[in-house]
Amino acid sequence: MDKILITGGSGFIGTNLVEKYINNKIILNVDILEPRNKKHLPYWKSVDILDLEELKNTFKKFNPDFIFHMAARTDLDGVDLESYSANTVGVENLIEASKECKNLKKIIFASSRLVCKIGYSPKNMDDYCPINYYGESKIIGENIVKNSNEIPCDWTIVRPTSIWGPWFDVPYRNFFDTIYKGYFLYPGNKKIEKHFGYVENATYILNYLLRDQLFNQKVIYLSDFETTNLWQWANLISQNFGKSKIRKVPYWTLKIMAIIGDVMKKVGIMNAPPITSFRLNNLVTEMIYDLSKVKKEIGNLPYSIEESTKKTIKWMEKHLNQTNNQ
Repeated sequence: MDKILITGGSGFIGTNLVEKYINNKIILNVDILEPRNKKHLPYWKSVDILDLEELKNTFKKFNPDFIFHMAARTDLDGVDLESYSANTVGVENLIEASKECKNLKKIIFASSRLVCKIGYSPKNMDDYCPINYYGESKIIGENIVKNSNEIPCDWTIVRPTSIWGPWFDVPYRNFFDTIYKGYFLYPGNKKIEKHFGYVENATYILNYLLRDQLFNQKVIYLSDFETTNLWQWANLISQNFGKSKIRKVPYWTLKIMAIIGDVMKKVGIMNAPPITSFRLNNLVTEMIYDLSKVKKEIGNLPYSIEESTKKTIKWMEKHLNQTNNQ
């Protein structure tokens, strides 16, 4: 039976990976945080990826066949690159520790779509355009992998786009909550298409990549293959909640609301206002990637947007009950 080690297995995508393999693989979640799914506690070991010696000892003892390196600092609040050492030094440590694994066949490294600002179409996978320290840290992490001669096995880098589904948190959990509460307002008649990804489709792709050779030593975007129409999806979510159709408002109305949100956040009135200029720009900017090669190789994904939305709302109601109590 394959042995799979997941760094960051207490995070969102990591939790879904643990859940995928829990019944048919030998798994170990290496994370400084406890699993968000308490069923996963027996498979968790508290290790900081910045502690190289502990990491090496853990890898050597477990001796995995495959590694998913999902551990990272993912917020955008860091004040400098050093704040994101988990994304740079952590990658170096992961590569060094992987040398202790005698049966290792492949490592999947998680990067981020934010190596390029939203709306920017990179010419190739070495073309970067970050707008924050988080994106810069992920670029450094990618280049550590690309330029390393010491990785003892095959590898692939994935850039998750906007992934959502069971066990998610901010910001996409907020998107669902805002729709449930009736607060979500759609910007006028704008047509917004984005490459989002349902998390169980993402884990399906990640599992496929373990034995795939086409994308060996390559970088790919991790997403559903078809774009999501934001207006249609928002209404699908609202319908599944049993709510009314999403309201449309002029774009300038949302712009004013976003500026107010910026001010509230800056002066400390609200740490996470419903809308800011950054979030509004992310909302209205199309986010489309060329996934044709990945789609051709992998084929159809298991979950449609309709099934994914229903499963996510069912999970929200079962596990968190926050929407039902508000």
